[in-house]
Amino acid sequence: MSTPALLSPLQIGPLTARNRLWLPPMCMYSAQEHDGVATDWHVLHYGTRAVGGFGTVIVEATAVTPEGRLSEFDLGLWDDAQIEGHRRIVAAIHDGGALAGVQLGHGGRKAGTPPWRPDATGARAGTLQGWDLVAPSAIAYPSEGHAVPRELDEAGIARLVEAFAQAARRAAAAGYDLIEIHGAHGYLLHEFLSPLSNTRSDAFGGDESGRRRFPLQVVAAVRHAIDDAGSSAGAIDGTEAGAPRALGIRLSATDWAAGGLTGQDTARFAVELAAAGVDAIHVSTGGNVPGTVPVGPGYQVPYAAQARAALAASVADGGPGAGVIVVAVGVIDSAAQAEAILTAGDADAIAAGRPALRDPYLPVRWAHELGVNDWREAGLPVQYWRGAWR
Repeated sequence: MSTPALLSPLQIGPLTARNRLWLPPMCMYSAQEHDGVATDWHVLHYGTRAVGGFGTVIVEATAVTPEGRLSEFDLGLWDDAQIEGHRRIVAAIHDGGALAGVQLGHGGRKAGTPPWRPDATGARAGTLQGWDLVAPSAIAYPSEGHAVPRELDEAGIARLVEAFAQAARRAAAAGYDLIEIHGAHGYLLHEFLSPLSNTRSDAFGGDESGRRRFPLQVVAAVRHAIDDAGSSAGAIDGTEAGAPRALGIRLSATDWAAGGLTGQDTARFAVELAAAGVDAIHVSTGGNVPGTVPVGPGYQVPYAAQARAALAASVADGGPGAGVIVVAVGVIDSAAQAEAILTAGDADAIAAGRPALRDPYLPVRWAHELGVNDWREAGLPVQYWRGAWR
């Protein structure tokens, strides 16, 4: 039989993943000392999913500044002291046979909340007392308990661009193959992109081009940082000189609200991001304002397909987009569903998050459901060959 699309190799910029299954970033809220440093829990969690057969493993939202954390328990890369913990995560992922990615982000007006866990009081319900919130505009997240953020001035914006760049250099020093910028779910970059949260009248607001200015500055700075980190001149100690790295971004394609971002907006932006040097666009939705979201199987896939079609049309017209992959995510919970999305051309890769929390060996199970039982093809390590499906 022919190899299922899901199990075929995936080119991501200069990298090749063994298959098209991604573990998307999901907050673990497990930096127990509130210092952003990775723990044994993180190493075990991510290493296990790599051993389980994922082609690409993306580490959870990792803050570029302390005040950019979504909670006090988030990982960080705002300090060199945090690099070593990330090196341990990367080593575990690589030992499991997967590419290692990390999502760099800043929570903006949604930063500084109790962690989203059933054992936390007021989980995500409001801003922690005294947290320094910043945003494009002084507009609180429209839910009770969230504080009004401080509007960033141009100097503050420039400092945050540099913070993303420095975090990217640390990610390269830790050995990550792929750096994903968090531009989704109502966090800082998304807040700049959406007219619902960005009412500025200067160069960083107003029309589409103004609202995209800060995110594109971040993309340019991170692209430069990870490329520069591969040279001996630009490397932090421990960075592998010349190592190829890919750049991704996660976007919320729609705000699910009148007057907010739409799929068409995001499809146009995808082409602009391709021109800016992005290798992978990870398409999610929502999170910037409360809304009615039609959650159901594959509910976000049409937005991934829209972005992919825009990139293809750009390439056909001689524009940017060649080689840029699109990743679909959101209630994709069966092998047949994932395979159908890929074979229909709606996406290049599939991110499966919550099912992988239940089953770290989800890729091996899905391989079996698609008729692949050979331990090598399914992604099992040699130590587990006797556990292959029959």
